[in-house]
Amino acid sequence: EHEDTGLLLQPLLEGQNYGAAAADGTQCPSVSVSRNNPAKRDCLVVAVLCFGNLINFIDWFIVPGILLDIQKYFGLSDGKTGLLQTVFTLCYMLAAPIFGYLGDRYNRKIILGAGIFFWSGVTLGSSFITQSHYRIFVLSRGLVGIGSASYSTIAPTIIADLFEEGKRTTVLSIFYIFIPVGSGCGYMLAAGMAKSTGDWHWAFRVTPCMGGLALLLLLLLVPHSIQRKTAAHRALSISGTIQRADEKPDVHRTSRTTWCQDVGSLAKNCSFVCSSLGLTAMAFVTGALGMWMPLFLYRAQVVQGIVPPCLQESCNSSNSLIFGGITIGTGILGIIAGAEAARRLRKKNNKADPLICATSMFLSALCLYIALMVAQMNIISTFIFIAFGELFLSVNWAVVTDILLYVVTPRRQSTAIALQILVSHLLGDAGSPYLIGVISNAIQAKNIPSLQWSFRSMQYSFIICAFVGVFGGGFFLLTSFYIEEDRKEAQR
Repeated sequence: EHEDTGLLLQPLLEGQNYGAAAADGTQCPSVSVSRNNPAKRDCLVVAVLCFGNLINFIDWFIVPGILLDIQKYFGLSDGKTGLLQTVFTLCYMLAAPIFGYLGDRYNRKIILGAGIFFWSGVTLGSSFITQSHYRIFVLSRGLVGIGSASYSTIAPTIIADLFEEGKRTTVLSIFYIFIPVGSGCGYMLAAGMAKSTGDWHWAFRVTPCMGGLALLLLLLLVPHSIQRKTAAHRALSISGTIQRADEKPDVHRTSRTTWCQDVGSLAKNCSFVCSSLGLTAMAFVTGALGMWMPLFLYRAQVVQGIVPPCLQESCNSSNSLIFGGITIGTGILGIIAGAEAARRLRKKNNKADPLICATSMFLSALCLYIALMVAQMNIISTFIFIAFGELFLSVNWAVVTDILLYVVTPRRQSTAIALQILVSHLLGDAGSPYLIGVISNAIQAKNIPSLQWSFRSMQYSFIICAFVGVFGGGFFLLTSFYIEEDRKEAQR
């Protein structure tokens, strides 16, 4: 019956905007390119979204790429240094539900464009902040997080609108490949610019130019309105409810009711809740690794006598370059491997997705623990085990998002992604960089200041990440118990 209803509504809803419809329920005219060559149109949209995702995550990891220079420039302890990423993530996660709400109701192209323009402008402005204005620098990172939230919340839902489940995993994998690629490029760009110019501020002046190009491509290549591929999705997107033709919708009342109903429904979805908690553990680990790992590797090399302590203004950023390369390589390989494993194993086991995520989390936690234990003895082995740890973490990115998209009804997907971002960052990488820094400070305070304890304080504080990874694997195992029932409910 639901399928028949969708087919009957389809002719009336052709050309519906891929954000929410207009308040009065009127239809938006479809763009000619979508009628003549929808496949080409979809590829252009995905290409623009991927380029925007690349810039988004480059901006995320510029600070960790030159952390030594920033720490030395502002004279920061480990705790205050970790606060930079924590403020960024807190603003990011608090803004995500707002953009999720807007993305389910208003034109997503406009929201994406505004987000790119905002975070690019703030990033450029932060490059001119002087040594005596550390608080303004912290504030600028928070504002960049707000701009990034608009993109990460809305872009995946546009992909979900354009592609059915069979192709969606592949396209999401391509989109999420640019998370590790962008992250790694962030490290490498920051370290390269600091080394070539002798001034780390120049690292913040490249991505705004790229952001301007992304905004231009978004405006030129992405149609103002895109027809949804799912008839039921188009029908439900009109105002959050299916109304009679002679009824005049109360948009404000309907939106408030829908938001409360969406949150309540998602809280009862066990697969969504458990997978979100598993993603939270992933975010905790990746946030700590992304912020502190280059500095940890540097301190390990100092203890081993491989490199001297940083005394000059421009510090050695070679670990950022290496770690950035590892992040790119393992990210691409991990996301492709995860998507392919999911595609193959789904045919044999309906619970394949959460089981893949659980297994990879357990393996990642083990590799990270070994890397921490061997860091003082053999730096090559440390790099190898860190690479394997990041590889297994990357397996999960596209798979977790795909789980959300098929256990949550289409009308609630932007809200679900926004809530998942809020929870995963609130309990995950919003606090992990700061927590690691505070624990490191506390350990150093109880011991005689030395290069040895500078390294060990970071090593001991990092161990918490391995245990959090194990908890993440457990939550994905719980997801496997509920996923079949929740998937059928979403289809109904």
